[in-house]
Amino acid sequence: MQLHKMSRKKKNLPIFENVTISDCAAEGKCVARVNEMVVFVPFVVPGDVVDLQVRKKRHSYCEAEVIRFIHYSERRTEPMCPHFGVCGGCKWQILPYEAQLDMKHQQVYDQLSRIGKIELPEFRRIIGSKNTRFYRNKMEYQCCNKRWLTREQIESGTVYDNMNAIGLHITGAFDKVLPIERCMLMDDLHNDIRNFIYDYACSTGMTFFDLRQQKGLLRDIMIRNSNTGEWMVLVQFHFEEDGDKERALDLLTQVADRFPQITSLLYVDNQKCNDTFGDLEVVTFRGNDHIFEEMEQLRFKVGPKSFYQTNTDQAHTLYSVARELASLTGSELVYDLYTGTGTIANFVARDARHVIGIEYVPEAIEDAKVNSRINGIDNTEFYAGDMKDILNDEFIAAKGRPDVIITDPPRAGMHPDVVSTILRAHPRRIVYVSCNPATQARDLQALDTDYRVVAVQPVDMFPHTPHVENVVLLCARDR
Repeated sequence: MQLHKMSRKKKNLPIFENVTISDCAAEGKCVARVNEMVVFVPFVVPGDVVDLQVRKKRHSYCEAEVIRFIHYSERRTEPMCPHFGVCGGCKWQILPYEAQLDMKHQQVYDQLSRIGKIELPEFRRIIGSKNTRFYRNKMEYQCCNKRWLTREQIESGTVYDNMNAIGLHITGAFDKVLPIERCMLMDDLHNDIRNFIYDYACSTGMTFFDLRQQKGLLRDIMIRNSNTGEWMVLVQFHFEEDGDKERALDLLTQVADRFPQITSLLYVDNQKCNDTFGDLEVVTFRGNDHIFEEMEQLRFKVGPKSFYQTNTDQAHTLYSVARELASLTGSELVYDLYTGTGTIANFVARDARHVIGIEYVPEAIEDAKVNSRINGIDNTEFYAGDMKDILNDEFIAAKGRPDVIITDPPRAGMHPDVVSTILRAHPRRIVYVSCNPATQARDLQALDTDYRVVAVQPVDMFPHTPHVENVVLLCARDR
């Protein structure tokens, strides 16, 4: 098994020997205790006995990596991925899935109780993902001219003529990329597409992006698929020299000819210092500028800039939980906050009188309107803008006081102004969908004056990672 990446040696940092890993901790790490010092360690499970090299030391805790396994825990399972131990994306692969679910369930409970400090009902058991491999519908890969070398590769003394890589960023090394040969999170076709692009780019002498110098042609790849069998590939280039565009279009032609499964082949010329492209023009090279996802009898248009839950099957589970907790009878006015492309809004529209969706990204709102139209839904309306600016007393006076609010904010949670507006609007029920139970707990505490938590349902969207979604139902207290 590969160990964690080797960082530069630091003087005077201790080695701890014969340490037993005691429990799981945040961010996919585990924890041990040595001489009253709390030690956080990645790529281990409770029960492992190891020697540790400290990498970062603080007053009351330190971070360390394994330099030798003395005894493997009985709770450990074999990792599925050939890159485990170097790539930091799926740190819980070595923990059996049921144990992962136990940890996530406990994580939600700890964060809501310790941070929220409010009265809570008995939690529903976390809902696990039907698929724990090949469950993602989207992967993004960086292209870089500085590949990350593992400890074993460095110690071997091998000289690499080609330092180009397509893969994932190494944590703590923004300009280095770990080459990925096979990722087990998405259908294998995406590995074939990525590896073909790498091989063809190298064989033709195409330059890969240098993150420090901000130069190089091949920059970033996004691959999406859908449960309708469609595939989208978007390649980011950095056009700089004469002939760059011709070389890029030649690469795309080769990709299109090699993979007829791709129904949407797109590209972007990105001259910015980061790889976000929300404000850039996306050019359709071949096929459509979108793909479709299906959920129950609904079809959802997904463009390159669209947000759609990356675990398609579990998205249906998550939204079904939200719809169940909303307890709609057909007479309610529903506000869907942070609506994205209107997935939840359209999903619950058939059970509501009217649904109003609000989202920051204008392109997403246009997709939400299209999604209503193509599904024959005529009781929705959507508005684009900053939530705290749109959702105010004047908006509610004009559109009507909501009976139910469904909110699915980003990881940072809801702005205090949004929480205050919700309290003044005083809907009967609030369904709060969160990808970050810690910020959800903070918001629940702010809502506790007027609302009590009635139900808590964790849902696992991302097996092998510490991330967890959580759905909470709040009901208005009697005034």
